[in-house]
Amino acid sequence: MARRLHSSVKRLLLFAGLMVTALSISACGRNMFDQPKAEVYEASPYFADGASARPLIEGTVPRSRGAVAASFFSGQGDAGLLDEVPLPVTMELLERGQERYNIYCAPCHNFNGDGRGMVVQKGFPQPPSLHEQRLRDVPVGYFFNAMTNGFGRMFSYASRIPPEDRWAIAAYIRALQLSQDATPDDIPSGARLQLEQTQGATHR
Repeated sequence: MARRLHSSVKRLLLFAGLMVTALSISACGRNMFDQPKAEVYEASPYFADGASARPLIEGTVPRSRGAVAASFFSGQGDAGLLDEVPLPVTMELLERGQERYNIYCAPCHNFNGDGRGMVVQKGFPQPPSLHEQRLRDVPVGYFFNAMTNGFGRMFSYASRIPPEDRWAIAAYIRALQLSQDATPDDIPSGARLQLEQTQGATHR
């Protein structure tokens, strides 16, 4: 009799355990996925800037980056806008800058920088050409500063593009400006010889 009672109790406990497990699993359905939360870049009515993503506290320094000059994040030093990109200007940096420029800047500024991007062709006001002499003469920090703080109709990209990529874009803009005003004399001799050989083979 005691053995039968013990067996019944074991079955009851096993059944109760299975029920608890089943209820726990069912509770992890889409309810947790669909719970109220802010999606990336989603608008929010609770903050004055209308964005759900909150900016970092002023003075925050990422542990992975360590101590970095304030000019790296603003584009401005003690003497004003920086004249040099505060990163090694490598082909990898320029390629990264081109990729980010094509994503974030080309819709307005166009791939060649003339300000006739796709949204401009659809009716958005045209920004100035990056090849105007005025913009060719500005320090490279000007472009970083404009991306960081916005300029005219252009809003700030600080929350969308990290500082390293903003500098990469600024470096690429400089390369783009040079490319549109280059002459054969600006081509390194080795590359010029290779280009002449390629052109000669093409015309044969």
